Amino acid sequence: MHYKLFGHTGLRVSEVCLGTMTFGEDWGMGTTAEESKRIFEAYTQAGGNFIDTANRYTEGSSEKIVGDLIASDRDYFVLASKYSLYDRRNDLNATGNHRKNMMRSVEASLKRLKTDYLDILWLHAWDFTTSVEEVMRGLDDLVGKGKVHYIGISDTPAWIVAQANTLAQLRGWTTFSGLQIEYSLVQRTPERDLIPMAKHFNMSLTPWSPLGAGILTGKYNKGMIAGGRLSEKSPKYTDKNLSIAHVVTDIAQKIDATPAQVALAWIREKDKNYIPIIGAKREDQIKDSLDYLTTTLPKEEFLRLEEVSEIELGFPHDFLNSDGVKDVVFGGNFNKIEHRKK
Repeated sequence: MHYKLFGHTGLRVSEVCLGTMTFGEDWGMGTTAEESKRIFEAYTQAGGNFIDTANRYTEGSSEKIVGDLIASDRDYFVLASKYSLYDRRNDLNATGNHRKNMMRSVEASLKRLKTDYLDILWLHAWDFTTSVEEVMRGLDDLVGKGKVHYIGISDTPAWIVAQANTLAQLRGWTTFSGLQIEYSLVQRTPERDLIPMAKHFNMSLTPWSPLGAGILTGKYNKGMIAGGRLSEKSPKYTDKNLSIAHVVTDIAQKIDATPAQVALAWIREKDKNYIPIIGAKREDQIKDSLDYLTTTLPKEEFLRLEEVSEIELGFPHDFLNSDGVKDVVFGGNFNKIEHRKK
């Protein structure tokens, strides 16, 4: 296990983050506290120190289990949780990005986690009703009180994140140092705007669902399976995604790896600074995924994955990258000018 700096901060986090959405059985799809402990121990024995949870995960059970697991050495772990999603459906202010829910949710998370502070607080999803100013001022207040050390944002349009960080910089408030996004071989659309924006602000990228809800493990290659997360109506269950999964499986057989290891190795080869969030329902699953750290993905196989999963960047990216537009923008001198790295 190697370690990375979290965004523009000096915080040291492991190159793999443990996702704990499966800790707890409240949703009927998770795992017991005992199996959660085995998953946690496999991760920490491999050198992991970065734990990700949220107030909504398994109705709060995830935070309670995580709190128990890290209690003996709380300061060693980089603990991240989230706010925004509801705790109670019948309470209008027990959900959303606004200050009241922010403060209430963080206090509740701290109690469940049995800790005085969060290393990282993620805004879980943008609600399009709270102003950017209210959010950033509230988050800065939490940092000032010592309840939170660093902040990140998840599942939010790039233009809003850019606006928020720019406003915070101008006001002298804490800026987002991490961006959590869905990103995998079957979900590459963040390459259009979210990833370039994050790199501009020197934010860490922590991809969630790096195995595409399981489709990249190859278990759906022959059709639906009992107990799987996907159904035939799932937007991920498409001919293109299945073709990607078949290529992943083929490469895995060629290099003596598992499909999960190949899919994760592709993310590492895209950018070695990405920190994938890896979850599991069984100890053997987390061990299998962690073995991607020693999996070598040959260049020709990486390029094969790039080709089969390629997306169109769309407007204005494809337009601005066309030869005709570059000719009129640079007067025929595009290749003579030094360009900043993307």
